[in-house]
Amino acid sequence: MKDDVDKRAETRDIPNLKDFDKRLRDEAGEEPSLEVPQGEPTSKTQIIAIYGKGGIGKSFTLANLSHMMAEQGKRVLLIGCDPKSDTTSLLFGGKACPTIIETSTKKNLAGEQVKIGDVCFKRGGVFAMELGGPEVGRGCGGRGIIHGFELLEKLGFHDWDFDYVLLDFLGDVVCGGFGLPIARDMAQKVILVASNDLQSLYVANNVCSAVEYFRKLGGNVGVAGLVVNKDDHSGEAQAFAKAVNIPVLAAIPQDDDLRKKSANYQIVGTDKSQWGSLFAGLAEAVSLAPPVRPAPLDQDGLLGLFDDSETGGSVTLEPATDEDMRGKNAAPKESLEVVYDDA
Repeated sequence: MKDDVDKRAETRDIPNLKDFDKRLRDEAGEEPSLEVPQGEPTSKTQIIAIYGKGGIGKSFTLANLSHMMAEQGKRVLLIGCDPKSDTTSLLFGGKACPTIIETSTKKNLAGEQVKIGDVCFKRGGVFAMELGGPEVGRGCGGRGIIHGFELLEKLGFHDWDFDYVLLDFLGDVVCGGFGLPIARDMAQKVILVASNDLQSLYVANNVCSAVEYFRKLGGNVGVAGLVVNKDDHSGEAQAFAKAVNIPVLAAIPQDDDLRKKSANYQIVGTDKSQWGSLFAGLAEAVSLAPPVRPAPLDQDGLLGLFDDSETGGSVTLEPATDEDMRGKNAAPKESLEVVYDDA
């Protein structure tokens, strides 16, 4: 009995997915509280959710970051939570990793159980897997994420021993499944990946808004900082980080060598690469950065980071009229109302 209690105590910081429904109902009845304690993560395993606009370079950043962490002697698990299932492609030289959801479906049809070796693979000391998702038009991607984590639990997620679990989430999608780490305190902190462009910073700002919303509901997830990818030194991403009160963890330059190596599925997050020191610094920053409460911007504040000539920020809203909407049908129609003359 004592061994069972000790085991539960050791894994109490690993998220439990079984009580989501009850917590959701309880959460709906709570009054928002602004008094949320902040501080550095204290659990043995740091679970970190990485968010960013699709195509901004999350997979590139995570593959190289996780590889560098493993080189530094850390036990790292990388979990792709994007329906495209491409988080691990760079790590595995472009090879597609069998997804948990697809593999589970096939195994169930065959009357077999999924084993770790069916879905988890390793390279350079990094353990990696893909949750997967439904085919286009055949299901909800967010529900697929939830189902994927349920399967992870069945595989023994609570008993795994890692220093870092890195979760790659698509930031463009706002439905519940993709917000799971923030809404359910599954992660201790969030890292944003963006570039010096309005769309990627819009997504980053949305994630900050989600973090702030759930902090008001009593959540504890914070933003550890921003990784600026394809940095052209124009400064908008750095200005955004300053405005929302989060640190810049690293700035990965817009460099042709990095572009070519990424396109060829080559790891640069290693001491053997000229970029090794960059990712070593990022690994240290990710490890030490505390989760902070961001101050998300409104739309005007976000546009204000850019020159008006680039964003159209000088445009004013001109209200439409009923006649505008009628177009060619705007000619007045005769009224059928009967008007009686006063006697």
